[in-house]
Amino acid sequence: MDVLIVGGGLVGASLAIALERLDLRVGLLEATPPGALPAVFDERNLSFAEATVNALTALGVMQKLRAPTGAIARIHISRRGDFGRGLLEASRYGRDEFGRVVVARDFGEALEARLADATRLVRHRPMRFLGFAESGDDVRAVRVADADGERVLHARLVVAADGTRSAVRDALGIGVEEHDYEQTLFVTRVRGSRPPDGTAYERLTDHGPTALLPRGDRHYGLIHAVARDQADAVASLDEAAFLARAQETFGWRAGRFLSCGPRSTHPAIRVVARQAIAPRAVLVGNAAQTIHPIGAQGFNLGLRDALTLAELIADARTIDAGADCGSDTLLQRYAARRREDRERTIGFSDGLARLTANDAPLLRPLRSLGLFAVDRVASAQSFLVGGAMGYRGDVPALCREVRA
Repeated sequence: MDVLIVGGGLVGASLAIALERLDLRVGLLEATPPGALPAVFDERNLSFAEATVNALTALGVMQKLRAPTGAIARIHISRRGDFGRGLLEASRYGRDEFGRVVVARDFGEALEARLADATRLVRHRPMRFLGFAESGDDVRAVRVADADGERVLHARLVVAADGTRSAVRDALGIGVEEHDYEQTLFVTRVRGSRPPDGTAYERLTDHGPTALLPRGDRHYGLIHAVARDQADAVASLDEAAFLARAQETFGWRAGRFLSCGPRSTHPAIRVVARQAIAPRAVLVGNAAQTIHPIGAQGFNLGLRDALTLAELIADARTIDAGADCGSDTLLQRYAARRREDRERTIGFSDGLARLTANDAPLLRPLRSLGLFAVDRVASAQSFLVGGAMGYRGDVPALCREVRA
């Protein structure tokens, strides 16, 4: 085959849909059987930047969503114990919204519905990636296993879209730089005394952010970070005690928290691959970089990985219908195009996470000055707005398409 995508999660499935429009032999290797969704499609709340909404609309995915999404019309940023706040308004930039909030489970169902329309795509499921076998220079030989035992698949390009602890990345011998923020993130939905009004809140504390995202079902998506050594105690709290803790941390800007759904926990750990490409292989999404969720950039960044790769393959085949989609030239172009967006987004996320969680007294006036700049200085606002909307670096063409 031409392309084998290992991993059927958010980024892998999106890439499969993007490549399906080309005259390619594409395989999608998935660990879950037909009728089941990968574990990543749970109650987590995904913040889609405008560029992401544009691209997923062009790919026919947004149209498959059955549950309502929530518009992000403004972003409110504050830090507990610091003076000031930052407020970004979409209307100031000639837009109704910066993006949309989508529940991961709903997104998974929409991707599945769209994949069902991809008649040229071959889905290998359930199937596990085992490693690589000896092969020639023109293909990668991939060892896999399913219910019938082990076998070998051959592809001109292997795409690692198998998450933070990527088995493909390990098999390629690509190392990572890892940083543990010593935070645990509690994720749930919250019903408040006031329904969402399009405001996304980012409340920063010494132990990480507490964010509220406006969902489309009259609930907020809550992400509540706690110090790792407090995580077990917080996990043991009943609903009322957990809501009281979140309320005390966040404040009353969204009214009183009345109830919450099931809670899931996730460690805040940054894992960045030392390189994104290898001979006839490329890393995308969390396999290439898993970043702190502050600023909600993770999936948006990973989708731009996938769409850039699809665009480069399409461009190469426009010039030569038989172009090699796994050639070293194409992969070097991919790495060069992704460098600025990847480095700037990782740097922004990591810097913000470290700065805002540092309780050093000398940093408080600097942070307050920063919040003042966000609220009043046009250049500071423009920098944040461009990133929040997904327009950072060399953006794929699909991200810039005007939505219907």
